[in-house]
Amino acid sequence: MKTIVGLGNPGMTYRDTRHNVGFMVVQRLAQAQRVALSESLAHPSHQRPAAVAGRYQEGGVSVRLAMPLTMMNESGDALAALGEPAGELLVVCDDVNLPLGALRLRAQGGAGGHHGLASCLQALGTEQVARLRIGVGVAPLPRELHDFVLSPFRPEERGIMDQALTQAVEACRAWAKDGLEQAMNRFNLGQGHDD
Repeated sequence: MKTIVGLGNPGMTYRDTRHNVGFMVVQRLAQAQRVALSESLAHPSHQRPAAVAGRYQEGGVSVRLAMPLTMMNESGDALAALGEPAGELLVVCDDVNLPLGALRLRAQGGAGGHHGLASCLQALGTEQVARLRIGVGVAPLPRELHDFVLSPFRPEERGIMDQALTQAVEACRAWAKDGLEQAMNRFNLGQGHDD
């Protein structure tokens, strides 16, 4: 089974913020595939709810969509609750170091300062985890990154982000159906430099 995990902060306060693009992608994918994210998963050791999930079929492949119920910095709890091997996971998250709307699929790597991704990598005990990063950055980046990522998109940014989220959904589907290599070849084109 392939599992796509969108990172974000739960609750209405954070719903449309930059830090929640991972949630936005999974929610769009769930809506498109008519998947109810109604399966509640508990952390194996302390048994507190850690994620919600739902499943569908993508070209003969069983795909599970998941969103953590924890705050961003504790996203690793959701990975522990899912119990999926790292090789079957795609983590979807925001990236302030990528230009607004840019997509970057990678097979592995560090967290790049993203606390949610860092928590996931720590929970899995490896950096060999596929991730789809979605650019939410602007130039120049504000000093207060914490406040910036928890802010909503500006009206003039929403069109770019809407297009990026549509592309991100397609990238997730391609990863599940065709594998990472093909998805990278298709969706990393024309996205500029990595850093």
